Amino acid sequence: MILSIILVLWLLLAQSCMKFRMSDKEAKKKFDEAGVALQTPVKKIDGVNLHYAQTGNDTLPTLLFVHGTPGSWDAFQNYLRNNELLQHYRIISIDRPGFGYSDFGNAMNMSAQTNIISQWMDAVNNGKPFIIVGHSLGGPLVLKLAAARPQYTKTVVVLAGSQDPSAEKPEKWRPVLFKTPLNYLVPGALRPSNEELWYLKNDLKEMATDYEKITCPVYILHGTKDMLVPYSNVAYTQKMLTKTDSVFVTTFEKENHFIVWTREKEIVELLMSLK
Repeated sequence: MILSIILVLWLLLAQSCMKFRMSDKEAKKKFDEAGVALQTPVKKIDGVNLHYAQTGNDTLPTLLFVHGTPGSWDAFQNYLRNNELLQHYRIISIDRPGFGYSDFGNAMNMSAQTNIISQWMDAVNNGKPFIIVGHSLGGPLVLKLAAARPQYTKTVVVLAGSQDPSAEKPEKWRPVLFKTPLNYLVPGALRPSNEELWYLKNDLKEMATDYEKITCPVYILHGTKDMLVPYSNVAYTQKMLTKTDSVFVTTFEKENHFIVWTREKEIVELLMSLK
């Protein structure tokens, strides 16, 4: 009886907890307190509701942030209200499909996500270039976006990105969760995260032809003590970027996976130098 009650309670909690997202109301309140106007539109692309957060002047070049897994646009909230960046960029951070408020829970592989987000780029294009920044799983995704929309992409910045398929473990237990009723036991955003991580190894193998389309400068920032995405990803990405002679690597000694937050100062300085 006790175990049954615990199971029912967990099933109920799993539907509502660990969604890794901030409501638009809460976000706008935080940004208002910082004196920054925040927009949180939704655009429907091929039947998918793509939610994103935007600050800054709409006539400026776009600084586009793409989060990892799990996560949502608010992983980059400090950057969206950074006064230095706001002087030079329209700043946008998206909820990737399946996360935040972009059809939460409906996971997609990387090619499908690229198709949706690149069409969204078409819709929000203001005639100015994009600088695209991706963290973790967002790293390979921004490279795919640069390949899909080279006409818009001025620069790519990869933060602790997971590009190397050989660095991804098989983890054959993942489909046991998302393809069976056990999926109901997985809480919140861990559910779509588990599914897209299962797709990731194959997604990365299929990326080989994307690298051939990238000619813009690429900046790679990575910590040597990253236990989630090994530093070996840096060498792999350098090797694959054969069509650009502008690949720049910043190594953070003894730094972990979370450089988006621990190395915010250095990242802002880099983004300012790219304006």
